[in-house]
Amino acid sequence: MMTAFRGIVPPLLTPRTVGGELDLDSLNRLVNHLIDGGVHGIFALGSSGETPYLASAERDRVLAATIEATAGRVPVMVGLNEQSTARVLDEADRVLAIGGDAAVVTTPYYALSDSAEIEHHFRAVAEHVDVPVFAYDIPVRTHQKLPLDVAIRLAHDGVLAGVKDSSGDDISFRQLLLDTKGLPEFAAFTGHEVVADGALLGGAAGVVPGLGNVDPAGYVRMFDAAQAGDWATVASEQDRLARLFRIVLAATPGRVSAGAAGLGGFKTALQLMGIIESNRMSEPLVQLDEDETEAVREIVTTEELL
Repeated sequence: MMTAFRGIVPPLLTPRTVGGELDLDSLNRLVNHLIDGGVHGIFALGSSGETPYLASAERDRVLAATIEATAGRVPVMVGLNEQSTARVLDEADRVLAIGGDAAVVTTPYYALSDSAEIEHHFRAVAEHVDVPVFAYDIPVRTHQKLPLDVAIRLAHDGVLAGVKDSSGDDISFRQLLLDTKGLPEFAAFTGHEVVADGALLGGAAGVVPGLGNVDPAGYVRMFDAAQAGDWATVASEQDRLARLFRIVLAATPGRVSAGAAGLGGFKTALQLMGIIESNRMSEPLVQLDEDETEAVREIVTTEELL
């Protein structure tokens, strides 16, 4: 049986008001912007959602609002971002009681885990929850890569339903695709915004692009073209999205952190497009200023999103 998880699944941003409160009205508009753009799913409480900066009560409110806004139209994948197995299981009990169609789980962080402990971690989580589990491979945040042999073994054992690969290691991702090619129920997603075309050519099930918050329809066009084997259109659409991705470079280095620059570029574009009220970030992240906003405006206008 083919996996139900495929296509374009943007990692949902978390809008805030100018005063810094959660902006659930903007979140509702953002969810509808994504679904109107044709996305195949939504990933809530991921890195793009500023989840490490959200209090537990805020995570609950964001997920509940996301599920309400989605209204069953597409699957909702839910991030379980915590330091250790015990904390992930606690997080799972709380947030999955709200809802969600799959869990997305990183390797342990802060704790110093070896390969065997990482494998045990995913097996314990999969045994505990009653939804499919995806491994979230993002060493820039966890400071350790999901070992390739562990990912392949867990895929073949049916422990993992898939992987969301944001490691930047395209060689490892291609090997994962090769060694799981005979598992139609396993879905390997790339988190790359600007080389998603190569991942799709290699057989990736889909893309989880932060930039997909801004231009979901563009990523859907690229995915549809890939499914049709129209690789010229795939390349053309990817080139356009790569130009749009330059909004993450609008922030002034040294004034805004790298993480805030990327998410801030996305939020600022969405604010200019009238989808969210404010480009306010979660504390202590710094939002883009007026000059940086004008730089984003120029790019978004050139790519005809304004």
